[in-house]
Amino acid sequence: MKRAVSLFCIVSMIICLFCSCTTKEADLSVVLDKINSSCNLSGLTQIADVNDLNSYYGIEPDDVKQFAAEIDENSSDAPVEIVMVEAKDSTAAQNVSTKLTNRYNSIYNMYASYSKDQLAVVEKCQVTTDGNFVTLIVSDKAQSMLDIFYSYIK
Repeated sequence: MKRAVSLFCIVSMIICLFCSCTTKEADLSVVLDKINSSCNLSGLTQIADVNDLNSYYGIEPDDVKQFAAEIDENSSDAPVEIVMVEAKDSTAAQNVSTKLTNRYNSIYNMYASYSKDQLAVVEKCQVTTDGNFVTLIVSDKAQSMLDIFYSYIK
């Protein structure tokens, strides 16, 4: 009996250790601050309310655990749109990914008919999913921004 209890405790501890190693965490507002300072961004419009995610992207507030987002609504240069969402679960993450992919496609189609130079910027961008974290980063510095994001995911 003692062996069974000991074995159960050991297996439980291993499972807990494994689960804690696979959980990803990041404070997305801190990540966005780092992106802004590292990439010398200013003048972007912050999306501060979860209900605005629904207005801009169709993302349901119930799917969102946390988010940080900014867009450049007045850019005549390369487009800038940074959206980072931690969804509540994997189903919510898939929903968010679908909505952000729809937004990416809309941006792509807009620049496809507008400017080949700006379209080249958009073509290098993408929607990414890592666990429950979903990003849409559209910028000429998108890869640097994504690298910063991944450096904060633990």
